[in-house]
Amino acid sequence: YCVANMPGAVAHTSTYALNNATLPFVLALAGKGAGKALADDSHLLAGLNVHRGKLTYKAVAEAQDLPFEEPRAALGV
Repeated sequence: YCVANMPGAVAHTSTYALNNATLPFVLALAGKGAGKALADDSHLLAGLNVHRGKLTYKAVAEAQDLPFEEPRAALGV
Protein backbone atom coordinates (compact mmCIF):
# COMPACT_ATOMS: atom_id res chain seq x y z
CA TYR A 1 0.00 0.00 0.00
CA CYS A 2 1.78 3.10 -1.19
CA VAL A 3 -0.21 6.25 -0.57
CA ALA A 4 1.79 9.39 0.07
CA ASN A 5 -0.69 11.18 2.31
CA MET A 6 -1.89 8.46 4.68
CA PRO A 7 -1.21 10.67 7.74
CA GLY A 8 -3.86 13.02 6.36
CA ALA A 9 -6.47 10.37 7.14
CA VAL A 10 -5.67 10.72 10.85
CA ALA A 11 -4.41 14.28 11.00
CA HIS A 12 -4.81 14.80 14.74
CA THR A 13 -3.01 11.59 15.68
CA SER A 14 -0.27 12.01 13.09
CA THR A 15 0.40 15.54 14.35
CA TYR A 16 1.08 14.17 17.82
CA ALA A 17 3.28 11.42 16.40
CA LEU A 18 5.32 13.90 14.37
CA ASN A 19 5.67 16.18 17.38
CA ASN A 20 6.81 13.32 19.61
CA ALA A 21 9.38 12.21 17.04
CA THR A 22 10.85 15.64 16.31
CA LEU A 23 10.58 17.55 19.61
CA PRO A 24 13.74 16.06 21.17
CA PHE A 25 15.76 17.27 18.17
CA VAL A 26 14.20 20.73 18.32
CA LEU A 27 14.92 20.99 22.04
CA ALA A 28 18.54 19.90 21.51
CA LEU A 29 19.02 22.47 18.74
CA ALA A 30 17.44 25.22 20.82
CA GLY A 31 19.27 24.32 24.01
CA LYS A 32 22.73 23.53 22.70
CA GLY A 33 22.90 25.43 19.44
CA ALA A 34 23.23 23.75 16.06
CA GLY A 35 26.94 22.90 16.20
CA LYS A 36 26.91 21.21 19.61
CA ALA A 37 23.59 19.47 19.01
CA LEU A 38 24.87 18.02 15.73
CA ALA A 39 28.19 16.99 17.29
CA ASP A 40 26.43 15.29 20.20
CA ASP A 41 23.81 13.34 18.22
CA SER A 42 24.80 11.04 15.36
CA HIS A 43 21.18 10.80 14.19
CA LEU A 44 20.85 14.56 13.92
CA LEU A 45 24.27 14.76 12.26
CA ALA A 46 23.16 12.18 9.68
CA GLY A 47 20.52 14.65 8.52
CA LEU A 48 23.02 17.41 7.77
CA ASN A 49 23.23 17.99 4.01
CA VAL A 50 25.03 21.33 3.70
CA HIS A 51 27.07 23.35 6.17
CA ARG A 52 28.58 26.72 5.29
CA GLY A 53 28.41 25.93 1.60
CA LYS A 54 30.00 22.49 1.89
CA LEU A 55 28.08 19.36 0.92
CA THR A 56 28.07 17.00 3.86
CA TYR A 57 25.82 14.32 2.38
CA LYS A 58 27.85 11.99 0.21
CA ALA A 59 25.06 10.78 -2.09
CA VAL A 60 24.06 14.34 -2.95
CA ALA A 61 27.67 15.34 -3.62
CA GLU A 62 28.19 12.32 -5.87
CA ALA A 63 24.91 12.87 -7.73
CA GLN A 64 25.86 16.49 -8.40
CA ASP A 65 29.52 15.70 -9.06
CA LEU A 66 30.55 18.16 -6.35
CA PRO A 67 33.11 17.90 -3.55
CA PHE A 68 32.04 16.11 -0.37
CA GLU A 69 33.17 16.94 3.14
CA GLU A 70 32.59 14.72 6.17
CA PRO A 71 29.97 16.34 8.40
CA ARG A 72 32.20 16.39 11.49
CA ALA A 73 35.01 18.00 9.52
CA ALA A 74 32.66 20.64 8.15
CA LEU A 75 31.50 21.41 11.69
CA GLY A 76 35.07 21.50 12.95
CA VAL A 77 34.51 18.81 15.59
